[in-house]
Amino acid sequence: MESAFTLTKVAECLYRNGHGTYFALIKVRGKQIKRSLKTEDSALARRRLAELRTKAHGLSGDERGMTFDHLAERWLALKKGDLRPGSWKRLVGILRVLKPFFGGLPVRSVGQKQIEAWKIKRGALVGPRSFNYEREILRRLFEYARTGLRIILENPAQDIKKRKVGKAQLVIPTKEQFRVLVETMRAEPRATDAADFVEFLGYSGLRLGEATQVIWRDVKFDADSLLVTGGEQGTKNHEVRTVPLFPPLRRLLERLALSQGGAANARLFPFDSVKKALGTSCRKAGLPHFGHHAMRHFFCSNAIEAGCDFKVIAGWLGHKDGGVLVAMTYGHLRNEHSTAMAKRMTFDLAA
Repeated sequence: MESAFTLTKVAECLYRNGHGTYFALIKVRGKQIKRSLKTEDSALARRRLAELRTKAHGLSGDERGMTFDHLAERWLALKKGDLRPGSWKRLVGILRVLKPFFGGLPVRSVGQKQIEAWKIKRGALVGPRSFNYEREILRRLFEYARTGLRIILENPAQDIKKRKVGKAQLVIPTKEQFRVLVETMRAEPRATDAADFVEFLGYSGLRLGEATQVIWRDVKFDADSLLVTGGEQGTKNHEVRTVPLFPPLRRLLERLALSQGGAANARLFPFDSVKKALGTSCRKAGLPHFGHHAMRHFFCSNAIEAGCDFKVIAGWLGHKDGGVLVAMTYGHLRNEHSTAMAKRMTFDLAA
């Protein structure tokens, strides 16, 4: 009886196992390539064999022995100029995590066994979001090896499924929590500048990287506006935008201009983060842990409560989708506000 694992030659480079599935067995530059053609149909098997041979002969011979480490280094060098510092740092970190699974292996030797080992171990250690980040980097890296360098026939990470990410719960400071947080920070002499910065984030809606790069030349008191450039790295969508000097923002900036002097090229805030001061003050005040981005949420929630249109808010935030993301993220806040306002409509005769 023929074993299911025994391959029987049926034509040049074409074989069939005991279950009737066809396989290709070809040589390219002295290297043997074996692939299942995933069919029991003879005619289809021959067509797939012809396609495989065409692809195999198109492989580059110069880089066939490239290791995963070398591939990662080469891809990083290619990507560095296209990425913002934060994205670059995250990419380097992900590749560092992947190396224990693939480091030292020739790229052409990475197959389902290695991919599954990564999937099982990392899937048990990290959440869906981190898993999906790693999955995407693996897919892009091996796709570069396949299409850019032409050193592998197939992308071994192509079929890894994304994991479902639960909707993150927004943690938005109330007006009272925001007041307590700022007052707690201001009570610490070393955190007064940090308190100003938290107010600036909450009153402007700027992203952290945009806010730290604002210089006094960007503040247009006469035009009642603030220019958001993102500095040398630019904004997230690489476009400069203008936001109004909302009343609380204008009052804050006028106070800072008096205390700092407002030199045109000077940054408003001489730091890139107040993470430590935020964490310490939240603990002291018994507040939830509010990060920098929570202040952007605070700005949005207040804009919605003030009745501002989603499209207008999106423009202030630097979104290019006309308000779709704002509606998806903060729509429930408008509904809650609408319900609260509706209860005030007590003008019937029974009132």
